[in-house]
Amino acid sequence: MRCRLAYDPPAAPRGDDFGGSGGFRMTWEKDRTAQTDGANANNADNAASPRLRRAAREAILGQRRGIRALLPFLGPAIIASVAYIDPGNYATNISSGAQFGYALLWVILLANLMAMLLQGLSAKLGIATGKNLAEICREHFPPWVNYFFWITQEVTAMATDLAEFLGAAIGINLLTGIPLFLAALLTGVGVFAILTIQGGGFRGLELFITAMVGIVAGSYVIELIFAKPDWGQVLFHTVVPSLPGANALFLSVGIIGATVMPHVIYLHSGLTQSRIIPHSDAERRKIFAFERIDTILAMATAGLVNMAMLCMAATVFHFTGNADVADITTAYQTLTPLLGGAAAAVFAISLIASGISSSHVGTMAGQVVMQGFVSFRVPIWLRRILTMIPTLVVIYLGLNVTETLVISQVILSFTLPIPVITLIMFTRNRQIMGTLVNSRLTTVLASLCALVILSLNVVLLYQTFGGQL
Repeated sequence: MRCRLAYDPPAAPRGDDFGGSGGFRMTWEKDRTAQTDGANANNADNAASPRLRRAAREAILGQRRGIRALLPFLGPAIIASVAYIDPGNYATNISSGAQFGYALLWVILLANLMAMLLQGLSAKLGIATGKNLAEICREHFPPWVNYFFWITQEVTAMATDLAEFLGAAIGINLLTGIPLFLAALLTGVGVFAILTIQGGGFRGLELFITAMVGIVAGSYVIELIFAKPDWGQVLFHTVVPSLPGANALFLSVGIIGATVMPHVIYLHSGLTQSRIIPHSDAERRKIFAFERIDTILAMATAGLVNMAMLCMAATVFHFTGNADVADITTAYQTLTPLLGGAAAAVFAISLIASGISSSHVGTMAGQVVMQGFVSFRVPIWLRRILTMIPTLVVIYLGLNVTETLVISQVILSFTLPIPVITLIMFTRNRQIMGTLVNSRLTTVLASLCALVILSLNVVLLYQTFGGQL
């Protein structure tokens, strides 16, 4: 079996290329050895809508120019980018900004550049092979390796969902004042309600996620207007590396874990594997050129949001004598007297939007990973319940939720090497990738990304067990 995303045509045309109530939906089918042009029944279920396919075809043939040519290819990276602004980022960015001011902005820039490269490779793998990364792993590794990979990525899914649910629950708690455990239960009810959107077609869910990204991004534009950061210092620390203090390395690894997300490396290849089916190598190159723009735009937006989070925390907390603010709840409470109730409310609303939207992306990625690695699936409602349990346990035991969020992001950083290394292995293989095989420079840069991640993890492990640098 293999994961596919199918595009349902809109129920009624609305005079544009993307109107109506149709959309992408996840389906599963028996493996195929290669991409085809959609001539058989299986491919018919996986192909994009006739309208989207026609718009993409016109763009590939040069009959559409400018933004109209790009529109049919936008979407996969936007969905993936939600994971890059989930509540785990709030925890690491608030801690980093409050403790070290603007000093770790360069880490966000580095992580975002790595994210652009890795998500671009993932999108390219799907376009070149018609398969997602987990499926390619299943074809090239023995079963015991695939089961090991699957288990590590399920741990990743748990850590991701922990951040998402905790973040949304904290936002509801701060905004309404209801107990945190009840807020978590309401978050679960809300997520299950929103999952029903997927039953009516993936397009509605895609639009919902895009709206949530807009809410989070818009919220931090407002926060920066309130905060008024020192833009000269912001620019300086964005390009000049520094690690001012022992805890800075721990937070740096957390930032990378929160910014470069393992599960969406798998998901992105699933989103592009059959969105637009190429008919030739030339078309594969053109489709990837459009998807590369999609990736750059979406990841750049996510990176700017992360930088805005850190800048807000640095300006409002670090430079006002509140450097010990490392807790999301304390951050909300401190914002009120410093910037006013409106800024605090915007902060809470953005946290809710981030948590709920990223939970959908995590669920999609979890289904892709399980189906791809072990050819097995569970009902989506069961997956949601299982991944909610750690969050409810954390709240019930009264653990520090912000520290838990930071630790969850460090867990993501430790599981990140598996998809990164396998992605590089496959995208540099001409037999797998054909005309879209990596250039030597791309492979070198991607390998450097993997080296940075592995090195930071080794140093962090050394520090965790009492080592001194």
